[in-house]
Amino acid sequence: MNSIIKSIFISALPVISIYFAVDSIVYLSNYGISYHYTGRLLISGTIAILFVSFFIKPVARTTAGLKTHTLIIAIGFLISITTGVFIEKNINRSLPSTGLFLGWVLYLKWYSVFNNRKNNSILRVGNLLPDLELQDFKKNNINTSSFIGQPSIFLFYRGNWCPLCMAQIKEIASLYKELEKRKINVILISPQPHQHTKALAKKFSLNFNYLIDQNNKVANQLQILSKNGLPMGLQTLGYNKDTVMPTVIITDKQGKIIYADLTDNYRVRPEPEIFIKIIDDQLF
Repeated sequence: MNSIIKSIFISALPVISIYFAVDSIVYLSNYGISYHYTGRLLISGTIAILFVSFFIKPVARTTAGLKTHTLIIAIGFLISITTGVFIEKNINRSLPSTGLFLGWVLYLKWYSVFNNRKNNSILRVGNLLPDLELQDFKKNNINTSSFIGQPSIFLFYRGNWCPLCMAQIKEIASLYKELEKRKINVILISPQPHQHTKALAKKFSLNFNYLIDQNNKVANQLQILSKNGLPMGLQTLGYNKDTVMPTVIITDKQGKIIYADLTDNYRVRPEPEIFIKIIDDQLF
């Protein structure tokens, strides 16, 4: 139930924020300066801009606390509450600002966070990566044991719908020549439909392995499944309601795990240069 609520929440928060941002702009344009609506605009506008920017100019990571955004939102909340309660004597007008502020806190402290990832006993440095059965976008079965013999980077991403995932893949693609020079396999794995993975392979057109985790079988096996992790509504594009937690695994030539990033926040991901450093330090 908690995961379903998260799925609804992350679809609703940007839409509600955009609505109140537009409503505030219209009010201020028609009636002039209002501290109350200015405060509401600071909150809703900051939230809306964050989510819109993810798609306009995707980034692979943010800080966990988004301190600048949080500061602006806190200032907006104080302005709205102060004017609504103490100056205008109308607490009801402050309810949207209060709801948006609470929504932001929930986004930071509840939605963004994965729990108990450190308890994963399978993806520990020193363990052998289990032999996993996946598919390519032509629906051919591919076993990860076929990558033994060369170092490998396994990147589990949520799908083409996730702008942070796409930005992370773009970063790795920018290191293609360095990775190729070291003869490193790059395996990109998602539970998304085959046609989306085919589109991704066409977009980057690099010698990466673009694989599909059919029905999240491997995500379950590795304990990295994100139940109902898809934002509500994206099912209409063919995506499965369950997805995977962003995860990066690096293995040596024998398939032993030498690095595992199991982030506990979907917006906090490793810099790509660390992959090269790990491989150079431990394997060359």
